[in-house]
Amino acid sequence: ESDYITPRSENYSRWYNDVIRVCDLAETSPVRGCMVIKPWGMSLWDRVRDDLDARIKRHGAENAYFPLLIPKSFLSKEAEHVDGFAKECAVVTHHRLTADPEGGGLIADPEAELEDPLIVRPTSETMIWNMFKKWIVSHRDLPLKVNQWANVMRWEMRTRPFLRTSEFLWQEGHTAHATAEGAVQDSKDMLDQYADMCEKLLAMPVVKGAKSPSERFAGAEETFTIEALMQNGWALQSGTSHFLGQSFGKAFDVTFQDAEGKQQDVWGTSWGVSTRLIGALIMTHSDDAGLVLPPKVAPVQVVVVPIPPKKNDEQGIMALKAALDKLVADLKGAGLKVKVDDRDYVRNGAKYFEWERKGVPLRIELGPRDVKGGVCVFKYRVGSEGKETVALNDVSTEAVEGLDSLQEYLLDAAKERLAAGINMMASYDQMREALEADEASEYEGPGLYLVPWKCDAANEEKIKEECKATIRCYPADVNKAGMAEGKKCFYSGEDATHMALFGRAF
Repeated sequence: ESDYITPRSENYSRWYNDVIRVCDLAETSPVRGCMVIKPWGMSLWDRVRDDLDARIKRHGAENAYFPLLIPKSFLSKEAEHVDGFAKECAVVTHHRLTADPEGGGLIADPEAELEDPLIVRPTSETMIWNMFKKWIVSHRDLPLKVNQWANVMRWEMRTRPFLRTSEFLWQEGHTAHATAEGAVQDSKDMLDQYADMCEKLLAMPVVKGAKSPSERFAGAEETFTIEALMQNGWALQSGTSHFLGQSFGKAFDVTFQDAEGKQQDVWGTSWGVSTRLIGALIMTHSDDAGLVLPPKVAPVQVVVVPIPPKKNDEQGIMALKAALDKLVADLKGAGLKVKVDDRDYVRNGAKYFEWERKGVPLRIELGPRDVKGGVCVFKYRVGSEGKETVALNDVSTEAVEGLDSLQEYLLDAAKERLAAGINMMASYDQMREALEADEASEYEGPGLYLVPWKCDAANEEKIKEECKATIRCYPADVNKAGMAEGKKCFYSGEDATHMALFGRAF
């Protein structure tokens, strides 16, 4: 297979797929719509999972695991929820196979049909609230917070690796509370954790806000979201947190006895992020040469490429080994993730090319001349031009400082792109003209539009039909500041109720 990466300016969608293939992140599987996440891609998800798992535990949630299969009757209990997911559900109807009597291989055994078909988990609210009914009796049992790391299945016709696949990995948190205020606060606090993780780990700034009523999660009273801006000007929903009200509590008859001895309905939330974050990471930082990884999320932060002396130079070989061992020990002692690439069957140039493509933030070269001079050579993936000569005694200090600077550089560049990519106060005609021909393959598209808006589901649908734009969110900061007050809706001309962020989205 070709290792060519299509330039972003030529076709952004093809560039994205090429980066995933060439950098060994994932590939298609024999199952339509599902992907195989390869070790390099999985190691990125592992870093996200480790960081986020610690945050979730500090948030007060405990990890649990719930069945992959959910009785169809459970989904039917919450009307909005079943409507929202019905078209995406994979259904198990039989519990065994049998040989086809006509000799056609295996068939579902007609005598093994399930009375209550099982749904392959699209999300776990119904299963978890069924268990909450058993676990919650008194106000002393609240708040109850659980999280699970799992795979889910939502049937997709058009897929993109990491961004939209039928099966994907995620975490889903579910909480139950005695008060509406407690539940709303929980969902907002978790959204803050998601935004902070994106910024500090992935160097990816996001816009925090609330979804419009028509974009809310099925069965939620309020959905909060973080939206990131990709290099082609499209938004990517990168995490959501839902205030569920009492809908699931009532559907599954979950009540608690309050301090006065009265039975009360429970308030709920759910919140999650998925492997979509890996797609967001790729599209936020990477370039035409391949993957670019912020040091904090990189599976390998430093790759060391030793340049061996001549085979008969035993003294040189021993000196290089001693210097290499000390260099690696110093780097690991500073808490860095280090890989030594000493493959003797691959040319040095090919090694440099491979690790640059895979996004390793720092490469260190060490040869016989360097050892004699007490130095080595640093080359950063991005952020500084050319190579740097560094004293061997200063390697760990210089590497830590350089990688911290690179993390900051990538975050600053992404923040600048986000600020420049939000168009303020455009007219509807201007937005429509810019977006109606905008496709995912276009590089550096028009971006997002922050505009005064009167909340109206019918008008929202018309805009979607006319130029494929959706409301990404009502941004929290500008709406809290009252920026919409006194303004007219850019579409209807009526008094605005919100500032809305419109745009095309993955």
